[in-house]
Amino acid sequence: MKRLVCLTAGALIVTACLLPALPRPVADYTGSPQQVDGRFRNSAPKPAERFGKSLRIAWDFFFNKPAGTEPTTPLPMQELTRSDLDAAPDRSLFRLGHSTVLLKLRGDYWITDPVFAERASPLQWIGPRRFHAPPIALDALPSIRGVILSHDHYDHLDRATVQHLAKTAGVFLTPLGVGDRLIAWGVDPAKVRQLDWWEGVDIDGLRIIATPAQHFSGRGMTDGNMTLWASWVIVDNDLRVFFSGDTGYFDGFRKIGERFGPFDLTLLETGAYDAQWPYVHMQPEQTVQAHVDLRGRWLLPVHNGTFDLAMHDWREPFERVEALARTRGIALATPRMGERVDLRSPHTGTRWWRDAATATATDAPAVAVAGVD
Repeated sequence: MKRLVCLTAGALIVTACLLPALPRPVADYTGSPQQVDGRFRNSAPKPAERFGKSLRIAWDFFFNKPAGTEPTTPLPMQELTRSDLDAAPDRSLFRLGHSTVLLKLRGDYWITDPVFAERASPLQWIGPRRFHAPPIALDALPSIRGVILSHDHYDHLDRATVQHLAKTAGVFLTPLGVGDRLIAWGVDPAKVRQLDWWEGVDIDGLRIIATPAQHFSGRGMTDGNMTLWASWVIVDNDLRVFFSGDTGYFDGFRKIGERFGPFDLTLLETGAYDAQWPYVHMQPEQTVQAHVDLRGRWLLPVHNGTFDLAMHDWREPFERVEALARTRGIALATPRMGERVDLRSPHTGTRWWRDAATATATDAPAVAVAGVD
């Protein structure tokens, strides 16, 4: 019976993934150096993989999860209100979960990879579920000046969240092709700016540049790599912030650091990794090295603490990156979800992931669901 349930669940997931593959990007991106034969590619070739190995990885991911990949008690977090955000000084950062970060710059709000859905999945009744509610409800957010998207995977691009933000957001910055998805979902084309690697825009005194990453894209089984992926550089006069999106470790970090560093803060992927997929995600050791390559001052690890997307214990990314940062003398910021960070002078935060073991059920707010495709 268990095997039948697993097979049925797997079939449903595959079916769900087939549905959102369309509409495909419709613009012509043949002029991009990153595109070959209608598909985008990384600078470094991807190592060859055997189909059998890929199938085993997928089977283990869905059906052979070890214990500890999800917390068993509520996570300590700081709930936010609109008044909290309005009272926050300029150059404040609030981590809202996974790779969703709210930045207050020049009196406006910018948000990265906003996902407020309960699950990072095409369907809200199956797939990776949130460990915690967002610290602030989607309806309570202030008007967003800009949305910065790294790529189109479900844990970074949530259709319902985007459609809600489109009512008031001023601009959506995306890699090539991702903006086509937004337009197909009803976002005003005038609000969408699609950029290739190394292209940038100036908005209200900010300089925002799409920079390389080493990853892949697609929301279904037939649209792989039809949209581009990117990291982002945000420059506000003397302040520089780097947001990695999803990426494996590659020499692009050094090039970005040489061109735009040093960075006051790097928001770097540290989680949902595995030794069997080193090309598209980073181990904590690589995260720390990427921070060094970027010439970062403070490191704030993201892509963790919200969704179960790998085989490691959910606390492991925090423990490993903290130990590595301590050994290498790197300033590490680990704020709780919803806790304010001063971009000019970050604080180290606490080992809140260890406190989760002693939290009580009354500490956990209800999960706010924004919907899904």
